[in-house]
Amino acid sequence: MRIDIVSIFPDYLAPLELSLAGKARQSGLLEIAVHDLREWTGGRHRTVDDTPYGGGAGMVMKPEPWAAALEALVRPDGSSRIVLPTPSGAPFTQAMAHELSGAGHLVFACGRYEGIDQRVIEYAAELGSVREISLGDYVLNGGEVAALAITEAVVRLVPGFMGNAESLVEESHQAGLLEYPVYTKPATWRGREVPPVLLGGNHAAIAAWRTEQALRRTAERRPDLAHPSRVEGAEELRLATPSDAGELLTLQRACWVTEQQANPDVSIPPLHEDLEDVRAWLGEWTVFVLRRAGRLVGAVRARLDGEAWEIGRLMVAPDLQGQGLGRRLLEYAEAAAPGEATSYRLVTGAGSTDNLRRYRRAGYRRDGAVADGLVRLTKPVG
Repeated sequence: MRIDIVSIFPDYLAPLELSLAGKARQSGLLEIAVHDLREWTGGRHRTVDDTPYGGGAGMVMKPEPWAAALEALVRPDGSSRIVLPTPSGAPFTQAMAHELSGAGHLVFACGRYEGIDQRVIEYAAELGSVREISLGDYVLNGGEVAALAITEAVVRLVPGFMGNAESLVEESHQAGLLEYPVYTKPATWRGREVPPVLLGGNHAAIAAWRTEQALRRTAERRPDLAHPSRVEGAEELRLATPSDAGELLTLQRACWVTEQQANPDVSIPPLHEDLEDVRAWLGEWTVFVLRRAGRLVGAVRARLDGEAWEIGRLMVAPDLQGQGLGRRLLEYAEAAAPGEATSYRLVTGAGSTDNLRRYRRAGYRRDGAVADGLVRLTKPVG
């Protein structure tokens, strides 16, 4: 990979000689060249800025030197990626770092003052692919700090850059989560212990602990990446109220899409109901809702039909499925059966193989077809 960085303060980029980036340059894996924008200026004063049209504070970087620099550095075949660090750019992410690591050539244009004349950015798009990137919602004095950060994030993803490739897999943002906490020797330090699970040698338990810790840390620090409801902890399981109707409507539409896909020829009522329909059956069924961090994440309903305790609308938010919440809701609904009930009964699609498998594990057996494409399952009470 080749990286060219243009700045009016080229010495700012000296850290690129250090650590792994410096070693990669020495080995030939990485080429980095830092250029002084003033090399492309004319006149005795080598001026790179001027006052802004329309008035206002600060200075704007002139288009002529930037155009000359880009024309000299950008590859004529259009394969170069031109990166402009700017607080008005798209937020930099790990996914963006992966994208840029696949480019053979990056050209960084480090602006200063109030920024680079907009016409330069428009012209750059004629020379190559342009990415305007922001490190975050704050303002720096120039683009050099951002160029350093982006370069380090990108080049460590280039094959052969990292000595241990596995370290790229188990780190923050790789799975949309922050990295779990890490520990090393000694096992006890100033009265603080390493979590026992990490000392036991059970790799499955360690993996589960790390996943749970990454999820918890992400929910606490970056709820924009992982809603706190994804973390196991304090829950509220209670009878539904009319105020839950709107969220129940949203949840059932989200949950029954896959059922429709598994049973394309079956009419799925939850996908066709409106808010008034949900409000109506809330008054006819015993409905339990499960909340985490204020979010409605699961629900189930039941009612007595003769001597059968009919259970239905068992649903768990798609991003929380696989945590055992559905099994717990089913058990809770079963426990609520009145004394006169002699059996539990539910219905699912004949094509819903995952549902059929789960209900079979819970003790339910087929009791004939209800209608085309639907299967009735029952289990004795007690």
